[in-house]
Amino acid sequence: MNNQSARVQTPRQRILLVEDDAGVRRSLQLLLQARGLDVRAYATGDALLLDPTAREAAGLVADYRMNGLDGLDVLARLRERGWPGRALLITAFPSAELAARAKALGYDAVIEKPFRQNSLADAMVGMLAHPAPGLSA
Repeated sequence: MNNQSARVQTPRQRILLVEDDAGVRRSLQLLLQARGLDVRAYATGDALLLDPTAREAAGLVADYRMNGLDGLDVLARLRERGWPGRALLITAFPSAELAARAKALGYDAVIEKPFRQNSLADAMVGMLAHPAPGLSA
């Protein structure tokens, strides 16, 4: 076995990304993939929730305001299904109330748009390095 095939077989942590803006979604997907993550991207929360493999993911990056389910709804429904992963909420509409609601649902952090791209990737990679507090895997 050569070094390249060993690299291909190394499992990467799966991240769920839900963002309704196609350009932002693709940009974030590429950014997170460049950090070695297996990113599954969705245009809507409903599409994410219909994916039977979503439960296998280690993390979630969700936009707050989207058509249909918002980012809070997405995480609430994942938690109802027993999903124990780490989560980041991204929003262009930050507020203390939103931050409190997000934290109560289990978001680890709320990141304001526009953000430095590395801040999002750094936050996700850092969170995945530690088990989720209060959640069993």
